[in-house]
Amino acid sequence: MDPVIVVGAGPVGLSLALALAGAGVPSVVLDERPAKEEVRPARTVVLHADTAAMAHRLRCTTLRDEGAYFAAWRTMRRGRDAHRITFEDEPAPLHVPQHALARGLRDSAAAHPLVQLVRDSRLDSLEQDDRGVTAHTVGAETTWWRGSYVVGCDGARSTVRKLLGIRFPGRTAVERHAVAALRTELPWPGEALLHRSAPHEVTSRPLPDGVWRLDWLLPARGELVTPDALVTLIRDTLAQWCGGTTPPYDLLDTGVHTLHHRLARRWRDGRAFLAGDAAHLLGALGTQGVEEGLRDAENLAWKLSLAWHQGASEALLDSYEGERRTAVASRLRAADQAMPTLRSGGGLRNYLPGASRSAESLLTDGHLGRGPLGAEPTYAPPIAVREVPTATEPGGPVANVPVTAPDGATVPLRDLMGQGRLLVVLVAPGTGVWDRRHWLGAGLMPRLAAAVSALPVRTDLLVADSYPGAPAHTVLLVRPDGHLAATFAGVRPAELYEAADAVRAGAPASRVPAPSTTPTPTPTVVID
Repeated sequence: MDPVIVVGAGPVGLSLALALAGAGVPSVVLDERPAKEEVRPARTVVLHADTAAMAHRLRCTTLRDEGAYFAAWRTMRRGRDAHRITFEDEPAPLHVPQHALARGLRDSAAAHPLVQLVRDSRLDSLEQDDRGVTAHTVGAETTWWRGSYVVGCDGARSTVRKLLGIRFPGRTAVERHAVAALRTELPWPGEALLHRSAPHEVTSRPLPDGVWRLDWLLPARGELVTPDALVTLIRDTLAQWCGGTTPPYDLLDTGVHTLHHRLARRWRDGRAFLAGDAAHLLGALGTQGVEEGLRDAENLAWKLSLAWHQGASEALLDSYEGERRTAVASRLRAADQAMPTLRSGGGLRNYLPGASRSAESLLTDGHLGRGPLGAEPTYAPPIAVREVPTATEPGGPVANVPVTAPDGATVPLRDLMGQGRLLVVLVAPGTGVWDRRHWLGAGLMPRLAAAVSALPVRTDLLVADSYPGAPAHTVLLVRPDGHLAATFAGVRPAELYEAADAVRAGAPASRVPAPSTTPTPTPTVVID
């Protein structure tokens, strides 16, 4: 079968290619840029528990040396400390320059035999039929490419989206920020800060080696920010934080970021898909566009891998748009509803359910991956099997508990995701101290192993000593992207099969029809 064609070699495209490779699916990544990504310290990404785990799983080694975990989150109001959050009971957010994230993913992709990176290759036409897609590129060479599917991860001005004729409506210039990366000493080493005195707002986030990214909220449409004006902002802000005197600082990078909110009308057209900024733009109130793009990649990768290896139903491929577009639309809606009062200093009660808290609390949720602005998405499962209540609702992200893997090693559950396989987890207290060869033949395991081997999708059988809220002998069915599909009280072979079949959305389709508006491709020369 032909490889998947990924258009765009930013963090989202590279993550998708690596996620596909982890599931044994080859890909060709087309990058229209002839040179390496520009180094911009002021352009950064915040990754929360699920996306940071994904990046580590994809062997992005730059996170270790060039990223920094928040030591705490501090809130100031009108120059005074108001609140401080530590991360003793939850993973701290990871802050990393976007170019470092992209470079780490690119190095990992370059080393993987199933990923082919092609530079200076700009897409200019795209055709599809019921067997695959044909893409034509220009650049260093003029070439035709043949693929099983194509995914546009090519940014806000996506060529794939334009070739498919998909509209991209939304709001322009939702927020505008002056941004600076600088090296200095602040009174709270390693701690991120939100300083708010409505309508003014400043955030600072740490990076390694004493570097900080500072963001100042600007009027959405205002005067140009001159270099002198930016230096004044920096000096005044640092002086306010450091006892009235501006400390020495080394200015590394500056910029003005204008944020837009847009959502593509469709994310799938036959064998073509959109992901990342090609499908959505967001970023106001602490939301993270790159992070949502990584979630797109993880959601789509296991569905394409199932289609590539076994065939997939139309419903499964459609569920990518249904799940991810709904999740991003909810995020955009929450930001759009909260923004008028957040920026004017008014109350929130009339805009968001339960939003009688302070504006600082809502903004903090957006930055820390909580609440309507930031929490990991929950997907509506096709069937909501919940024989055993646990701390995780069906469709929600599973807890990252230690599990015993097929090779006998004990690892965090998130480490075993991203291989295109379902995961069945038996909660069996005490098994953490047993050798795998002993408990494989004990208790419920032989019957459960037989039930798992009969499932219609490749599945790994794991054991956990405990799971939040789950009693002994609970069986959890987990999707390849780490969302809970079902829970059972003990071994239920028929019900387990039904749930696994629901996860794959039924039997595979015999063919994926091309849209009626797509022309039949002309004969091509295919370059593998």
